[in-house]
Amino acid sequence: MPTRERIRHDLAVRRTTVERVSWLTDTMVRVTVLGESLRGFSAPGPNDHVKLFFPDPESGVLTTPEITAEGLKRPTDGLILSRDFTPLNFRENGSNGLPELDIDFVIHGDDAPATSFASHAHAGQELGIAGPRGSKLVPEGISRAVLIADETALPAYTRWLRLLPPEVKVTPIVQIQDDETEDYLTDEHRSRGTLEVLYREDGPGQLIEAVRSLGSIEDDTYVWAAGEANELVEVRRHFRRDLGLSKDQVEVEGYWKRGIVNLDHHAPLDPSDPD
Repeated sequence: MPTRERIRHDLAVRRTTVERVSWLTDTMVRVTVLGESLRGFSAPGPNDHVKLFFPDPESGVLTTPEITAEGLKRPTDGLILSRDFTPLNFRENGSNGLPELDIDFVIHGDDAPATSFASHAHAGQELGIAGPRGSKLVPEGISRAVLIADETALPAYTRWLRLLPPEVKVTPIVQIQDDETEDYLTDEHRSRGTLEVLYREDGPGQLIEAVRSLGSIEDDTYVWAAGEANELVEVRRHFRRDLGLSKDQVEVEGYWKRGIVNLDHHAPLDPSDPD
């Protein structure tokens, strides 16, 4: 049965500066931040996440929380806008010898804090970063990994591919909006297994159909899926209930949910079936 080691990290809140902005597709943008405060940053788990703190969109002032014995304490004054994101690439020695961190954003076309920041990000702008508080390393004792991701989970999917041992067979399923979003996928994403790409614009039901077509799952296979919470409820039920896989073998994460602002991805994906 697969096992995943957990690592705890000292909590740190880092103030960084945008170094460059790179549009990867019409709806995905990479923001690279740097700063001495990133020295020693560590995120060894494939689906680690950090909390980003965005400047006030009107004043441009960045307010970050304080670290207390209980965790992060938000000040009573100053607007704090935050969201959880996957840190993609970290370079201890980047531009001018300073540490750099790449973070990829999906532009949803609304005025949410993350979308607003990423859509108008520019060099010199500040960004606060806290975490990760902990990491779950890639599973040990597996010969195969089933990886399922939508646009918001593509950075984590990228990290899974990089961190899994080369001898582990990968079965990847990616669901995206349309073929323009597919430009994000590089040779790196297609190098492990036969990548199945689903287009959301082709209609509902494709994801669960692709999942069911996988057939039985062996004991030495680990399943990770992340994306829109509603679509993943049925996916999780299939693996956990229909196939009877244990919670140690399956991790399904709702990174966002239609109609919900700032979804708590730590909450149960399916409240009626929290285990």
